[in-house]
Amino acid sequence: MKSRLAILAFLIVMGAPARAQQLDPAAQWATMAATQYEVIPNIVYTRASGFDIKLDVILAGPRTEARPTLIHIHGGGWVIGSKETSVLASLPYLTRGMNVVNVEYRLANIAPAPAAVEDCRCALRWVYHNAKEYGFDTARLVVTGESAGGHLALMTGMLDSSAGFDNIMCGWWPFERGPFPVAAVVDYFGIADVANLLDGKYRQDYAVAWFGSLPNRLELARRVSPLTYVRAGLSPIIMLHGDQDVIAPYQDTVRLHEALDKAGVTNQLFTVTGGGHGGWTRDQYADAQKAVFTFLEDHGILHR
Repeated sequence: MKSRLAILAFLIVMGAPARAQQLDPAAQWATMAATQYEVIPNIVYTRASGFDIKLDVILAGPRTEARPTLIHIHGGGWVIGSKETSVLASLPYLTRGMNVVNVEYRLANIAPAPAAVEDCRCALRWVYHNAKEYGFDTARLVVTGESAGGHLALMTGMLDSSAGFDNIMCGWWPFERGPFPVAAVVDYFGIADVANLLDGKYRQDYAVAWFGSLPNRLELARRVSPLTYVRAGLSPIIMLHGDQDVIAPYQDTVRLHEALDKAGVTNQLFTVTGGGHGGWTRDQYADAQKAVFTFLEDHGILHR
């Protein structure tokens, strides 16, 4: 009996290292990413209002290989938030081998509207100018964000230089006409009609704060509203929005969806039934991410 117990103990001890080496898929990916991915933080992509405006780059492999690239823009109502606190939103895309450019922009306490729009358009130009150095595939650029970041993702992907937001000095490059197209926009509960938030039923203090005491705030709010720029020829857009959201009104995203349909723009509205302004359940977020990946696969940005 003692000999059998000794043999069993020996087998358990000898087998333990083998079992410990069998990582689950998430741990396997994390271990690979920790050793093979590269992070380049706090790159100054431009300077404005006496402020160094920065972005982080996360490379999902060697710089010599061009990869689909995600430009991520944080939320916070244009008044709070940071790229650092939202970096985990990019994890699903990193698992699919995408590079990530995580962007900050001037908040309202540094510069009012439309500074955030100008900065994000400038970040897009930075990606184009640095594509070869970092392995950004400019034919497979995706811009995304949540809430105010979703609004800025829409504006970054829908604008062209004729809108006038590319007129600022961007980094070390003179004014350029572009174009700087993206392959797709992924909008998580972003603001589609900014003017709708300045007064009336859907008035939001964060939106009012973004414009401050600007005398032409209503006109400017229309100029920074994605609904203003709906036209044929836009890149594919997927919008993910809770139907109970009143902070960034769901109804305005429905209007954007209908306007895009009318203009013949490829788009999808993924409605989270019962969902508010984020804060969705784990299953709701998982279903939304599946919809995003399917959308990007359908348009040749990601391989199935």
